[in-house]
Amino acid sequence: MDDNKQKLREISELGEFGLIDHITKGIKLNHKNTLKGVGDDAAVIEYGDICAIITTDLLVEGIHFNLIYTPLKHLGYKAVVVNLSDIYAMNATPKQITVSLAISKKFAVEHIEQIYEGIKLACEQYNVDLIGGDTSSSLTGLAISITAIGEARKEKITYRNTAKKNDVVCVTGNLGSAYMGLQLLEREKEIFKTDPGFSPSLEGYDYILQRQLKPEARKDVIKILRELNVKPTSMIDISDGLSSEIFHICKKSTVGCKIFQDKIPIDLNTEKMAEEFNIDPLTAALNGGEDYELLFTIDINDLEKIKDQSMIHPIGHITDKEHGAVLITNSGQSIALQAQGWNQMKE
Repeated sequence: MDDNKQKLREISELGEFGLIDHITKGIKLNHKNTLKGVGDDAAVIEYGDICAIITTDLLVEGIHFNLIYTPLKHLGYKAVVVNLSDIYAMNATPKQITVSLAISKKFAVEHIEQIYEGIKLACEQYNVDLIGGDTSSSLTGLAISITAIGEARKEKITYRNTAKKNDVVCVTGNLGSAYMGLQLLEREKEIFKTDPGFSPSLEGYDYILQRQLKPEARKDVIKILRELNVKPTSMIDISDGLSSEIFHICKKSTVGCKIFQDKIPIDLNTEKMAEEFNIDPLTAALNGGEDYELLFTIDINDLEKIKDQSMIHPIGHITDKEHGAVLITNSGQSIALQAQGWNQMKE
């Protein structure tokens, strides 16, 4: 064995975001109309007065979804929504999608029809056109790749790297519910695997199950912010947990933040499920992911404009970079936030 042979690194050592940073380091943009490449929720390409906003996402069976408990129609719907959420996170409006599928032999035509029922329903719900895509065979299962295309005027686009000191940090809706829905489904799956005759006990958990299986993108919030004449100073959607997303904004904007535990919105159904699993609801909100809510900052002078909006929750403010990203607990302790999120590259 050659001792001088370079040891290959495991991808899990870097994690998803570390890998992205590593492989995109040094990429040069050759066209002036490419306003934003990698590093945000979506890419931005300028075409005259209107910019195209483009994002893509890949969902892989066994990694992002489990067909034991995920209805195919729901999967198709969710695959679209997670991409549209990225477009809204740029303060833009989604217009078109393309869909690519890799399909193994275990799937029949009727199964693909169910997926497309969900895709078409999402297109109707969000007024988006399905304009193309690709299909391929797969040896290992199902994979869905969707590209979403949106549009916005250049001056309306919101990035991750433009938060500034004293901005107010806001989130929409509530956090942690999708994660607790996943925990419930995983628990029932494990019981079913040991007892195929087992009937899952899912009654009374409709809300957290819907948040996991059929999430919605926050087009309503984007509409309200426009009506209030509030342009966020930075924005990102919450797909990997509040901690990871606020770290993205802080890193890209070269700032710190102070988040208050008692301001983080958590639904009663989430708290109930977390108690049943002996999980701290705060942990679910900070690190759970897949809520597809919006995390954004606004100028402090705009705070008065949003104070009566029940779905928008101010949870903290932006500070100097030197102060780091911290959580102020209910007892008044200052704890450094950890961007744990979900590392899908780790086995």
